[in-house]
Amino acid sequence: MKSLAKIFADPQHRLFGIWQTVVTVLIFASCVTLALESVPEMASRFAREISILELVSVAIFTIDYIANLIHADKKLAYIVSFWGIIDLVSILPSYLMLLNLSALRGTKVLRIVRVARVLRVLKLVRMAVDETDSKPNPILANLKIYLILFFSLLMISSTSMYFVEGSLYSPEAIAHGQQLIDSATAVGATAETYVPVDPISGNLVPEDKRFFTSIPAAMWWSVVTMTSTGYGDMFPVTVGGRIVGGFTMVLGLVLFAVLFNLIGKTLMVVLFGEKLTSTDED
Repeated sequence: MKSLAKIFADPQHRLFGIWQTVVTVLIFASCVTLALESVPEMASRFAREISILELVSVAIFTIDYIANLIHADKKLAYIVSFWGIIDLVSILPSYLMLLNLSALRGTKVLRIVRVARVLRVLKLVRMAVDETDSKPNPILANLKIYLILFFSLLMISSTSMYFVEGSLYSPEAIAHGQQLIDSATAVGATAETYVPVDPISGNLVPEDKRFFTSIPAAMWWSVVTMTSTGYGDMFPVTVGGRIVGGFTMVLGLVLFAVLFNLIGKTLMVVLFGEKLTSTDED
């Protein structure tokens, strides 16, 4: 039991690093499959592979959560802590989907549950922060944290934009809306073409403004938004989408400031041979 505990609780143990690497790879892989699921062609072509990877991922994440709970000094404090909640959220949506609850089928709740899986990317942040103290080079450790934060914001913002705005004109939403119009149209009359509507403002979303048709498409928008002061060639037209865009811009500026701070410290070390103090490392 003691040797098993070292895998999950001893950062100096060799198997601990291997386990963390496995979890990291699965987090990245699950984020990729989540993005592919939003592309109809990819979702149908790799449906079996995506399902298998999701089953493997949720099994490993469940073991990781139970192990963290068992080895926590204060179990209740871990459960209600921020990182404990993130660990739980990383597996709970998948279990809700596997249970195939009838109350979730064909509803917006199911889409929320599916999208919520992206929050498991925050497990990477926790793992990077936990490793920082054990790294001999704080610059590389901080660079790793920055890259993980950038990837996390990229995944969360693009997935949120796809869900908030892109879901309004997904193939399923368009087909459902058109079906409602056709069923309400009198026999012999010409049916209108369904046009998505912003649920908050009530404004129509024309066809030439439907940019966020998948998570990969929204990723391009997210990268441009985080690294510049504008939206670029893609922009949200709904109230919800603009709220997501605003948060993405602000957080992108924060990450930009963190990167400049990291570059400045690196230049001080490289050019002037200065050593980082404990305050700098923090």
